[in-house]
Amino acid sequence: MSEITYKYIRDYLMAIEPDDDIIIRTIRKDALNNNVPIIKSEVKNLLKWILATKKPSKVLEIGTAVAYSSIIMSDFIDTDGCITTIERSEDMIKKAKENIKKAGKEDVITLLEGDASDILSSIDDTFDVIFMDAAKGQYLTFLPECLRLLKKGGILICDNVLQNGTVAKSRFSVPRRQRTIHNRMREFLWELNHNKNFQTSILPIADGVTLSYKKY
Repeated sequence: MSEITYKYIRDYLMAIEPDDDIIIRTIRKDALNNNVPIIKSEVKNLLKWILATKKPSKVLEIGTAVAYSSIIMSDFIDTDGCITTIERSEDMIKKAKENIKKAGKEDVITLLEGDASDILSSIDDTFDVIFMDAAKGQYLTFLPECLRLLKKGGILICDNVLQNGTVAKSRFSVPRRQRTIHNRMREFLWELNHNKNFQTSILPIADGVTLSYKKY
């Protein structure tokens, strides 16, 4: 798998990071051992910084997996804040519930079970921060709902937008089976960059992250 940043720089930055607490380290180790995709170290630190400075009351996460990122974020929200997270995989839901309970975050993190395409349209609330880390081919589909659910002045964060750098290449340079996701991610990035409601920055860290500030 290719890297979009130099590996030796990533290794150095990871080496000088302060240690996570034992629960986060355990969840991360278990996820990596079982090939469960979780946020990379750079994204973890970016989320911490954004939430520490913004202190959001309400966070929406699209794509819970094993609740690694939602548990990390829960330590940086407002004192009375909460996180709503969506997951459709039954295996991930089971493990996420175990991890949320292990972390003592059951009163802070609410897990909604089902397909985000169905759940998002049923949510009647607004959020200070939305973190999207779900099926990459669905980012474009979810974008209108994210815009609806995000408060003015809120931040939309999307992970894995550069697809190991292949999104910057011609569609003919990627395997045929990956071309649909390739096309949809390029469409998503174009729309996000040109949407008048957002001020967007694309960061070439980890596997690419977008930060979008809702202006209107």
